Amino acid sequence: MKPKLFLILVLFSAMMMSCMQEKKIEYPVTAKGDQVDDYFGTTVADPYRWLEDDNSAETAEWVEAQNKITADYLSAIPFRNDLKNRLETIWNYPKYGVPFKKGDRYFYFKNDGLQNQSVLYMQDSLESDAEVLLDPNNLSEDGTIALANLSPSNDGRLLAYSISRGGSDWNEIVVMDIASKNMLPDTVKWVKFSGISWFNDGFFYSAYEAPAQGQALSGANQYHKVFYHKLGTAQSEDIIIFQDKLNPQRNFYAYLTEDERFLFISESQSTSGNALYVKDMSVQHADFIKLAEGFENDYSAIDHLDGKILVVTNDGAPLQRAVLIDPTNPAPDQWTVLIPESKNVLQSVSLVGNLILAQYLEDASTKAYFYDYSGMMMKEMEMPALGTLSGFSGEKGDQLAFFGFTSFTFPSSVYKYDLNTHTYDLYTNSEVDFDPEGYVTEQIFYTSKDGTKIPMFIVYKKGLKKNGKNPVLLYGYGGFNVSLTPSFSIARLPFLENGGIYATVNLRGGGEYGEAWHKAGTKLNKQNVFDDFIGAAEFLIGEKYTSPKKIAILGGSNGGLLVGACMTQRPELFKVAIPIVGVLDMLRYQNFTIGWAWADDYGRSDDDKEMFQYLLGYSPLHNIKEGTHYPATLAITADHDDRVVPAHTFKFMAELQSKHQGNNPVLVRIETKAGHGAGKPTSKMIEESADMYSFIMYNLGMKPTF
Repeated sequence: MKPKLFLILVLFSAMMMSCMQEKKIEYPVTAKGDQVDDYFGTTVADPYRWLEDDNSAETAEWVEAQNKITADYLSAIPFRNDLKNRLETIWNYPKYGVPFKKGDRYFYFKNDGLQNQSVLYMQDSLESDAEVLLDPNNLSEDGTIALANLSPSNDGRLLAYSISRGGSDWNEIVVMDIASKNMLPDTVKWVKFSGISWFNDGFFYSAYEAPAQGQALSGANQYHKVFYHKLGTAQSEDIIIFQDKLNPQRNFYAYLTEDERFLFISESQSTSGNALYVKDMSVQHADFIKLAEGFENDYSAIDHLDGKILVVTNDGAPLQRAVLIDPTNPAPDQWTVLIPESKNVLQSVSLVGNLILAQYLEDASTKAYFYDYSGMMMKEMEMPALGTLSGFSGEKGDQLAFFGFTSFTFPSSVYKYDLNTHTYDLYTNSEVDFDPEGYVTEQIFYTSKDGTKIPMFIVYKKGLKKNGKNPVLLYGYGGFNVSLTPSFSIARLPFLENGGIYATVNLRGGGEYGEAWHKAGTKLNKQNVFDDFIGAAEFLIGEKYTSPKKIAILGGSNGGLLVGACMTQRPELFKVAIPIVGVLDMLRYQNFTIGWAWADDYGRSDDDKEMFQYLLGYSPLHNIKEGTHYPATLAITADHDDRVVPAHTFKFMAELQSKHQGNNPVLVRIETKAGHGAGKPTSKMIEESADMYSFIMYNLGMKPTF
């Protein structure tokens, strides 16, 4: 190409980008209703209440109009297609899950590269050829029917698995004979928030009654029950094992010890805190015994050791400990402490071989130790790098186990662990087109508004200059005791390759430092979470990593609330905001599907006047101000999200488009046949990533090359 012609094309491209940025978007006019609610004497208008009806023609028309202007905007970004092509290229490599054993067979998931859903394989031994057991890609042409859960029977003869349609939390359980791969006639519907636990010739599961017509994706979920399904019978004959007729807002989860001797029921009314029950299945007509009262603490039964129940709990130990409980004498003063509380959070415990593996979080990265059955620490497990251990898979008595490991620049890999020698070898590695040696990961600690030290991981290319001009993608969650640990993402590689900085913050509200850290970001302390996130941006600016015009913020679900709250509190601090499936209407979240279960973290607008006023003070929907210049916003939701219903995003974006000033685009992307995120097919993930990252990079002024 001649130099003059090349210069003309560059100038033309720059001119087109400038025109896009300067042109004000004409948003569809969203009709306003006259709905007004009274909260303790304070009236609050809710003009977009009609958008809560996910079945109405008016809502469908609004969605279509919004998706059109969003698609028009995204398709005009000059490098959007090149970014998509790059994503397809780097996405296309084999991805392996951690193998697990049932009976004499091994099972594992594999995705060849761009398959919409990962395929379940099985092997008779690690040396034998693998064969396809279940390919979810055959369940639908577009990959929108996904596996939600699966459970081989302990003898490895049968496979029960549940499927989700279009990303919904509603599941349907079916059963396969593994040897013949023939489907049994058994089908169980309206399953939600459930395991599949085999016992004798059937399994335990949790479900709700069938929802009313038109209410499947938005109606409140109430009266959860545990059932037992016997193979060969109709679902109508399933026996109710556990329920609570007096408290409709309780959830129940059933699971068994590895030898099927003890059945546990975990009873919860929120996302943290539970009661724990046990039943000795070896004793005929035995009753359930309550091992632990709810709902102030967490109790997770792991298995049993000679009839004593091994439980991980934060009862009396905010950073958690492992105790043994005698089911015939379960009083707390009779518990035996097996692994005491330490300085780090005890994240999980499992029985592998003839040992106990305890995994800890130390400043948001994994540490792991082996203990014997008496509680004596035998050996620290060496990690491949600073990162996250996942899916340690092994059974009692086995001498071989598998685990997964990942970090920000360490693609997910699977290792085989010898429990005799405590050595491990790489079993399957990643072949992604990415050179981790060209990048730096650092962990820093900065001071939040109230003086609390907050950890943050920062990832960037080697040779970065701290000149205040680098684009930053800042990610956080900050809720429900969820810990953010180092993890690898294919989707963010092009951002890093083009000079972007990725930062993830371990905000209060999470579980990185135990229950006190969690509680410090809940209810009347929720503002701490937003202050922590704002403080991260201010730190990055102060240390010359970046500037306000170069920061994008990203979060999903509770993280979508985080983004919504921060962009409305400090709109001048961020250039781009991406709230994904966010909880954005804090006055009404509890009225939809499982929203009532989040009240322990959020509080409710009808609890009392103080709680209402606090929620109103930060609710993203209710804090959009007329005439404010808000960041360039791409809100993302999906039509089948029955966890955080799309009405949150619909109402928030209608209000934002009505009041926002300036030329920053404020758009909403509404995916079809998708839900809260689980089971999303690869094709949709690539499309969404291309849209999201092209929006981010374009509005941060990046000029990427692919």
